[in-house]
Amino acid sequence: METRPNGLIIGRRRVPLGVIAIIYEARPNVTVDAAVLCLKSGNACILRGGKEAIRSNRAAVELMRGALESAGLPADCISLVQDTSHESANELMHLTAYVDVLIPRGGANLIRSVAKNASVPVIRTGEGVCHVYIDSEADLDMGAKILYNAKCSRPSVCNAAECVLVAEDIAADFFQKAIPLLKTKNVELRCDKAALALVGGDGIAAQESDWDAEYDDYILAVHVVKNTAEAIDFINAHGTGHSEAIITKNYFTAQHFLDAVDAAAVYVNASTRFTDGGEFGLGAEIGISTQKMHARGPMGLEELTSCKYVIYGEGQIRE
Repeated sequence: METRPNGLIIGRRRVPLGVIAIIYEARPNVTVDAAVLCLKSGNACILRGGKEAIRSNRAAVELMRGALESAGLPADCISLVQDTSHESANELMHLTAYVDVLIPRGGANLIRSVAKNASVPVIRTGEGVCHVYIDSEADLDMGAKILYNAKCSRPSVCNAAECVLVAEDIAADFFQKAIPLLKTKNVELRCDKAALALVGGDGIAAQESDWDAEYDDYILAVHVVKNTAEAIDFINAHGTGHSEAIITKNYFTAQHFLDAVDAAAVYVNASTRFTDGGEFGLGAEIGISTQKMHARGPMGLEELTSCKYVIYGEGQIRE
């Protein structure tokens, strides 16, 4: 609270967003995670999962609604859309009179479809075309280890690397260190001409569509760049604003990369796989926002709220 010269006492208070709808695919853990986060932040939620997990979703929601009733809270704080058809999802996207915000969780196609078709305000989450850039002044052993982790530890998640950019000065030496590691997981390398000339039979020619692909698999796009400026331009052209990493020993190059790359999380000498509410010390998350409003990055409890101003007066009027 702050007291103004005219005697008004002004402060800000966190308030729930209201009714949050979540459209997601075949991950029943999202049912519990989303419902609990919405409840704890004071929001009601409408859950619409995929047909693959509808029985698990029903069971989880029944348990949570029963627990709410036992605690003397309204069970309708948590609702599940039983109809898993595309029509039900489309209807939910247009309930502007009832839904305050819509959060899609899932693959790129789902998120883009919701963002394109919804009339309810949408927070985009999870699209993860993430890059690792190996600078000409990188520790190549570190770079190979980080790339392996970013691609192979769990390739189906949104913070996994989908493309490696390598400075041309050190590309040959880096590939000698990185490819043996990637081959242990049979990673398919889709390379531009410069990279293919260096990796030979360990790669195949990339198509233009590979630079924008979220594979969610043991597939990695490989692109050789002249310098950091070209790497930054490539990332900003093809990335989804999720997580990007540079491997370098040069402090000033790292700072330029941090400033110039447009993403929710930008790393220096670390794996993109750390973009997660728990790893960031934020606790559970409802998703990783890749937009700039209303939230960006891992969305925990605070990001599921907004603010209101509260003002105390003693008869003040504006002259």
